[in-house]
Amino acid sequence: MKITRRLLLALFLLTPLTLSSFGDPAPARTYTVLVGTYTGKTGSKGIYTFEFDAETGKLTPKGIAAETPNPSWLALHPNGKWVYAANEAGKQSTVSAFSIDAQTAKLTLLNKLPAEGEDPCHLSFDKTGKYLLVANYTSGTVAVFPILPDGKLGAPTSVVKDAGTLGPDKERQEGPHAHWIQASPDNRFVLVADLGLDAILSYRFNSAKGTLTPNKPLLAKLVPGAGPRHAVFSFDGKFVFVASELNSTVTTFTYDPRKGSLKDPQVVSTLPKDFQGRNDVAEIGLHPSGRGLYASNRGHDSIAIYRIDDLKGTLTSVGIFPTGGKEPRHFTVDPTGWFVLAENQHSNSIVVFKVDAPQGDLIQVSKTDNIPSPVCLIFLPAL
Repeated sequence: MKITRRLLLALFLLTPLTLSSFGDPAPARTYTVLVGTYTGKTGSKGIYTFEFDAETGKLTPKGIAAETPNPSWLALHPNGKWVYAANEAGKQSTVSAFSIDAQTAKLTLLNKLPAEGEDPCHLSFDKTGKYLLVANYTSGTVAVFPILPDGKLGAPTSVVKDAGTLGPDKERQEGPHAHWIQASPDNRFVLVADLGLDAILSYRFNSAKGTLTPNKPLLAKLVPGAGPRHAVFSFDGKFVFVASELNSTVTTFTYDPRKGSLKDPQVVSTLPKDFQGRNDVAEIGLHPSGRGLYASNRGHDSIAIYRIDDLKGTLTSVGIFPTGGKEPRHFTVDPTGWFVLAENQHSNSIVVFKVDAPQGDLIQVSKTDNIPSPVCLIFLPAL
């Protein structure tokens, strides 16, 4: 039987076996990486380009890809030709569309439009790739923009303000705060994590018109004061894993594709039991094998790792590992599944970790400093 890289990764998340048991891994690739930053006082100019060696884990700076204000979230279109950026700027916030130069990875601005809300913080695509979905944090609004044949953004087809009962945190939950938006696997629904409402909202999505309408039920509530920030569907679409910023937890929901609803929440902590102090959970993501889940802590400055039960979606802790810097607002698992890249916003660094068999521990292999306020990282197609 041929041993592939994907099989190796799946096996180490299932059983305590060593890589040497299966021979050498498949040939590695070199990837181009784009990093979004906060600009202004940080000295950053916008989006930066790096080269990532998926054999050594080394990240090499290649210069600026595009000058643009506060590109705090980047989304690569499924066709690999266009990148979209959320430009956080209060009431002047915009969403920008860029084309990618296939040779240099330089970005050319196609157009930008008002975000239809304040401080967009998450972007994603519907399953057809015809629409860009936008979550605006401060205003608590979500918007749908059609993507035109040339990659430009068209006028919004839907703008909705989240509604529901506010959470108990008077400072952070004084209003609705949309923080994540994602289409369901069948493209019939769009889910939104709202930090202010302690809820995941479900909207019906009309992919022919690009419109959102409130689903029934509209809300799946988390525990009061959770502050859901980001979420991710399991690869089989059976579960949704929610990272909650305010109470430092991950909640597993069972997803009903017929109704677009969530039920049976199960909650685990992202922190050690003896931790005391301030912490804000940030990013959540799956390992390419689908059996490992990661969540980042800001304050404890770490990444918590869990093994996922295929049948129940329950989580078992693998460990909690320091990110080698301050405030890991975001992280990304590389396309091979061998590395995790953590963007430490307040220490201006990106630290690369090897995913080590047999347990899936993180081992630091490289660190790139002097990156002003890195807060988002995406991989372009392999060279």
